[in-house]
Amino acid sequence: MSKARQLANLGNVYDDGALSNRNLIINGAMQVAQRGTSETGKTSAGYYSVDRFKLDVGSAGTWTISQSTTAPDGFGYSYKLDCTTAEASLSTGDYCLVQQHLEGQDLQRLQFGTSSAKNVTLSFWVRSNKTGTYPVYFFNTDNQRSNGFTYTIDTADTWEYKTHIFDGDTAQGFDNDEYSSVQIVWWVAAGTSYTSGATPTGWQAHDNTDRAAGLDVNLADSTSNEWYLTGVQLEVGDTATPFEHRSYGDELARCQRYYYQVGGVGGLLLGGYVTGASDDYTSPFSYPTVMRTEPTVTTTGTWSTSNTAQTKPSVTRVKDYACTIYVTTSGTGNWYMDADSADDLIKFDAEL
Repeated sequence: MSKARQLANLGNVYDDGALSNRNLIINGAMQVAQRGTSETGKTSAGYYSVDRFKLDVGSAGTWTISQSTTAPDGFGYSYKLDCTTAEASLSTGDYCLVQQHLEGQDLQRLQFGTSSAKNVTLSFWVRSNKTGTYPVYFFNTDNQRSNGFTYTIDTADTWEYKTHIFDGDTAQGFDNDEYSSVQIVWWVAAGTSYTSGATPTGWQAHDNTDRAAGLDVNLADSTSNEWYLTGVQLEVGDTATPFEHRSYGDELARCQRYYYQVGGVGGLLLGGYVTGASDDYTSPFSYPTVMRTEPTVTTTGTWSTSNTAQTKPSVTRVKDYACTIYVTTSGTGNWYMDADSADDLIKFDAEL
């Protein structure tokens, strides 16, 4: 790209209102993986390994999801989807996809639903051994409207950069709240219930048959298949600018709005001294950032304990900023509860 073109693109970004904080995607460089760098045997929907990117599977193979160090120049990580049990013949309603949900209150700058609706540009790096055509679906869940495009993986096992400009939707906008208003969806396998329509060429009423239209591969058809994604950016304007690299700390804080876990080996030690036969130990516990909503709390593992009536801590008075941890002791004297293995965790989930 010429210097003149780079300067022109910079001017376009300035006109669109942002030189920083322009990427609406969280963890687009796949830096953060709070749940672990790899999770195996997945056959259903969930957030696995890399934060903020959700796998959704319906009878289309078994998958390992990992934070891979295979990445294009300028990136340290990618999201890797690896087929471990194949489904060579898909039924009509089978599917496999990767998506990110976006909050409506973060999308107000797009001005959708007005005559000033702004164009938005999606860019990303992708790689697979499976060449062919793949769809991306932009779904406004508040108003059941959609747009989309297809991209082609031209060369096996080679990083390729893809971009697409979506026109602003003047007809419908987004709710101004903390709930999911948009899904950006990468399809990798689908039955005819999702492929028998046509790829949207503009904003339209949502139609299930259009969601994966144009898909001509089935990533689930062989255990040799894998698919990688990184450098995901969604920004206002009609220019795909260089990826906005954010610090790990910045990206982690953004991810912890939706999910946070504490514990693991050496991650949390509770303890004290009981003067009576038994007692309830309680302690306020603040999260590192305010979460999207009051989280669902799960405790896992079998913690190392002494003089307690529980094998893991309990959590109550859950708010979006803090909770109370309590442990019931079982006798007079010193007591403790220690997270001393990788699965000894307290998980706070406020995902979309």
